[in-house]
Amino acid sequence: MIRRRTPSLAGRRVLITGAARGVGAALARRLSARGARVALVGLEPELLERVAAECGGAPWAECDVTDRAALIARTEELVGELGGLDVAVANAGVGGQMTLVDGDENVWDLTLAVNLDGTYNFVRAAGPHVSHRRGYFLLTASAAAALHLPLMAPYCASKAAVESLGDSLRMELRPTGARVGVAYYAELDTDMTARGFGTKAASKMPIGGHGLLPVAPLGPAIDALERGIARRSRRIVSPWWVGPLLPAREIAQRVVEMHVRHRIGRAMEIARSERPPLTTEQPSRAGEGR
Repeated sequence: MIRRRTPSLAGRRVLITGAARGVGAALARRLSARGARVALVGLEPELLERVAAECGGAPWAECDVTDRAALIARTEELVGELGGLDVAVANAGVGGQMTLVDGDENVWDLTLAVNLDGTYNFVRAAGPHVSHRRGYFLLTASAAAALHLPLMAPYCASKAAVESLGDSLRMELRPTGARVGVAYYAELDTDMTARGFGTKAASKMPIGGHGLLPVAPLGPAIDALERGIARRSRRIVSPWWVGPLLPAREIAQRVVEMHVRHRIGRAMEIARSERPPLTTEQPSRAGEGR
C-alpha cells in the first residue's frame, strides 16, 4: 500500500480562533512546532499571551467572535502581521447543559451566538484572505452534528448548522482554488468537556464520558488536525469511530456538489448583485437597519 505523503506546514500562515486553551491552544503549539506562522484570537488575554510566547512570540488579539466588526478589524491586523493568510481555523466554541422546554434560554442564545454566528463572522473576516489556490478554511463541527443527545440541544443544533455552513462555503470558495474542511470530534479531554458536562444530570446521560462513549484524549485529535490541515482535507475526525457516523449523509451532499461545480462561478457573480427579500418578512428591531 502506498502511503500518501503529508505536505510540509513550514511557512504556512495560520489564524486560529478560540486559541487561549483546549484544542485551539494545543493546535497552535503543534503547528508552530512544525514551522507554521500562527496568529491567535481568543477571550483570555493572559492565556493567549502565554500560548503566543510558546509559539515563538506569535501575534495575538483579544476578541469576542460574536462581535463581527471587532473580529473583522482584529483579523485584518493579524493578517497584516503575518503578511497574508493560508489557513483559517474557526475553533472558538462554547457548550452548556440545557433542557429545551424549561431550561435557561440564555444557554441557547449564547451557544448559537458563539458557535454559529461566531463561525459565520470569522468566515466574513478571514474568507477573503484564504480565497486563493493554497488557501484552506477549517470549520469546527462535532460528532454532535450527527449524533444528537439530550441536554445538548443548543450544542448539537449549532454544530449541525456549522457543518451546513462548511458545505456551502466549500462550493462557494471552489472558484478561488481554496479548500474547505469540517472537523468532527467526539468529546475530547479539554476544559470545555469538563466544565460543560461535569454535572449531576450529565452523569445520568451518555455525555461527558458517561455511558458507552468515553472522553477521548486530546493528542490524537491534534495529530488528525495537523495531517488534515497539511493536506487541506475535506473532513477531519477524531477519534476514528466518528468517521463511520457520517458517510451516509455525505452521499447526497456529494451529488449536489458535483451538480453545481461547473455553474457555481457564474451563480456567485449574479448573487453578489442581487438583494432578494427574505422568504418571510421579519419585524424590524429598534436601532437595527437592514
